[in-house]
Amino acid sequence: MTHFITQHGLPLLFVVVMIESFGIPLPGETALILFGVLASEGHYNIVEVIAIAAAGAIVGDNLGYFLIGRLGGRRLFERWGWLKKYSERVLPRAEELIAKHGAKVVFFGRFITVLRYTAAWAAGLGLMHWRKFLFWNALGGICWATLVGLVAYYGGKSAADAIARYGLYAAAVIVLALVGLYVAHHYGRRWLERRL
Repeated sequence: MTHFITQHGLPLLFVVVMIESFGIPLPGETALILFGVLASEGHYNIVEVIAIAAAGAIVGDNLGYFLIGRLGGRRLFERWGWLKKYSERVLPRAEELIAKHGAKVVFFGRFITVLRYTAAWAAGLGLMHWRKFLFWNALGGICWATLVGLVAYYGGKSAADAIARYGLYAAAVIVLALVGLYVAHHYGRRWLERRL
């Protein structure tokens, strides 16, 4: 499996991040972390990993914006009566949210798990202008891929060096640090979701 990933992995990274960004919950961020760590071990160039992940994020979000948000979403709401009633309540709020905070939703949505695969839909349904969406989406995708990719790259390199030097003690400290980061990320994300 590792041989397959190291030989054919970058197209796989692009596809997984693109599909997640389109709206199907796949582990795109986990894939980026994995490839960042593999780059730290010399299997990939970290610049290529970041560029491919950012491209997958941008392409996937744009597909979600157009296909689900602009084309499919409103037609789906109009098709069935029960959805039409729901849309009459929800769509004006979505349009208002996007009008007031569209750039923030699109940019920061890249860093929040649920918004990562729904912010593009919301922007399309909320009738956000495509050029504005493209700018904030591309900026968010590039920042997300750079931040996550570099943290995984340098974290993977540091973890490997620490384990080689200090053995089991380093592994235990790394595990505790990862748990702490996960908890901080989880509660930080919830706080940010409440603020948006």
